[in-house]
Amino acid sequence: MMTTVQDYVALSKPRIVLLLLITCYAAMIVANRGVPDPALTGFTLLGLALSAGGANAVNMWYDRDIDPVMERTRTRPVAAGRVAPARALAAGIGGGLIGGAVLWAAVGALAAAIALGGYLFYVLVYTMWLKRRTPQNIVIGGAAGAFPPLVGWAAVTHGVALAPVLMFLIIFLWTPPHFWALALYKQDDYRRAGIPMMPIVQGELRTKIQALSYTILLVGASLLLYRTGVVGLWYLAAAAVLGVGFVAYVVAQLREAPPADRWARRTFRYSLVYMLVLFVAMVANVR
Repeated sequence: MMTTVQDYVALSKPRIVLLLLITCYAAMIVANRGVPDPALTGFTLLGLALSAGGANAVNMWYDRDIDPVMERTRTRPVAAGRVAPARALAAGIGGGLIGGAVLWAAVGALAAAIALGGYLFYVLVYTMWLKRRTPQNIVIGGAAGAFPPLVGWAAVTHGVALAPVLMFLIIFLWTPPHFWALALYKQDDYRRAGIPMMPIVQGELRTKIQALSYTILLVGASLLLYRTGVVGLWYLAAAAVLGVGFVAYVVAQLREAPPADRWARRTFRYSLVYMLVLFVAMVANVR
């Protein structure tokens, strides 16, 4: 019984959902200029978790043909045969519907609509259209993971402003250097699965140069958030230091000659720390 429960939890990709919830809650705190109402927080995070987890389950259902041939995905519940595809699809659709209903009833129509937009974008645009067709898959598809701050802001204010749009942009610009670092040292996986990731289609050098371009734009977007007046100087300092660090990692990755991938691995790990600490800095220095 416990194994079954764990498999259904794994369908949601809980570590990814946790990062999405952190960015959503950070936006709620910034929008509220402090800790928001506990009930509102609970319903918002519950609805978003169900919606995002449902989208991830549909992703596993759709990718059941390629996940088994990739080392990093072959142990997923559907790929390994522990959860039947039809049940994964049902769980994914059910999660999206229930999550949307929770948001609509307890949080607000705008937050529910934004969460639905993120769900549909991830399932239809990224998973079913872009992922297997273009090396720009993760560039455009990265927008799917950028919706949570908009959900959090809308939950508190019932509107959207420049600040959450910049948070959306931060996550959107962070996604390419984050996932391309992974793709650089997991090329064999993607090649076996026939996924046209940037290093496979356009080569490592061009991938690394584009990763640097996106990282520089990301740092600029993170600094611009200060200009909205919702965060203070301590956030600005943290964003600058974190940004310089990210650029340094990506430059080191660029200078590393193939087939070495030590800096790609390090850049991938740093990118996760960067995103987490940046959003914590927003919360710690709300104005």
